[in-house]
Amino acid sequence: MIYKRSSALFADAERVIPGGVNSPVRAFKAVGGTPIFVKEAKGAYLYDEDGNRLIDYINSWGPMILGHAYKPVVDAVVQKAKKGTSFGMPTEIETRIAELAVSMVPNIDKIRFVNSGTEACMSSVRLARGFTGKDKIIKFAGCYHGHSDSFLIQAGSGAVTFGTPNSPGVTEGTAKDTLLARYNDLDNVRALVDANKNEIAAIIIEPVAGNMGCIPPKEGFLEGLRRVCDANDILLIFDEVMTGFRLAKGGVQELMGVDADIVCFGKVIGGGLPVGAFAARHDIMNHLAPLGPVYQAGTLSGNPLAMAAGLAMLTELNNDNEVFKRLEEKTIYLHEGIEKALNSNNIVHTINRVGSMFSVHFDKSPVVDFESAAKGNNDTFKRFFHGLLKEGVYIAPSAFETWFITDALSYNDLDETITAIEKVAKSL
Repeated sequence: MIYKRSSALFADAERVIPGGVNSPVRAFKAVGGTPIFVKEAKGAYLYDEDGNRLIDYINSWGPMILGHAYKPVVDAVVQKAKKGTSFGMPTEIETRIAELAVSMVPNIDKIRFVNSGTEACMSSVRLARGFTGKDKIIKFAGCYHGHSDSFLIQAGSGAVTFGTPNSPGVTEGTAKDTLLARYNDLDNVRALVDANKNEIAAIIIEPVAGNMGCIPPKEGFLEGLRRVCDANDILLIFDEVMTGFRLAKGGVQELMGVDADIVCFGKVIGGGLPVGAFAARHDIMNHLAPLGPVYQAGTLSGNPLAMAAGLAMLTELNNDNEVFKRLEEKTIYLHEGIEKALNSNNIVHTINRVGSMFSVHFDKSPVVDFESAAKGNNDTFKRFFHGLLKEGVYIAPSAFETWFITDALSYNDLDETITAIEKVAKSL
């Protein structure tokens, strides 16, 4: 494929945008080469500025669960835009989507809309601290909850130490209140809790991780976190920015039968437009201003275009009783095809899958946390990525991201992808 125009556009962007991109992973630093500039998208396909068609497996990092330019969503946005794009005042549609979301997700009574997943997670931690009167939080290495200061922390020197900043601009004072745990390691969590008695406000986790590849929780892990939180007056926060309304109507809480105290949403809930949300039971949410003392605000929160897109998307998902079954069946079909292609070419690998999320890791060991995910052969992944790109298949330009399946993918698309992987595997 030729990417002459994408290369020229990237050179233009570098002159006026830091690194030429508005989010770092887009820059292809992890895989090398020049980013692809998208011109338009429809269904399961991206069309770049050079006229190439790509089968899309990032789907805007998750929200295009029914495909790009999905007609009910587009129609809803167009009709709403004709009546104004932003008011900074309450609108009826905010209540309508809130009612629908609360009806779909277990264990929540109220929801507040914000503008991004980062903002949702940041606000949920502030709310947890305000509700409990405690300062520290536990997060897990490899889980990404946005770029708020509290989350940009690297691991400390041991199980009971706090982390240190891993980005300039994040202060040591902020870092001291963030404790790092190992994903899928309940003993590690207990050690942190015991070493910081009555100081921990919340444990925040991606209940199915998507930012170190797709990593499911081990059997009993989420249930164990629930018990630890209950025994120590700690709030359990599920970051379902990726998994919410994707793995089930009610997200991981429904899928795995574990209740969180606060749940964060994004991606699907906005139908592809910038949006986030966080939700909890009455007594927690009533701590938010204007009812309570915990302040959170946003001029564009509940933006009518985002609400229209989100309402259309959630309505479709709520009314289609087969969509999650179809998504999982397509994901299994692709998983099995990739497995066969890599095995037949003796490519060392591990594949993780939950619902319509999965990831390929070029290592033979089970991938259960960030440390094991980091053992994958990144040079192999780079060749895999660029090989697939040459064959017209677009996956995330990072070995530490999940693939997202869309219902718009046909089985012909899946077969085309498997054929491309068979071809690429011969050269790995």
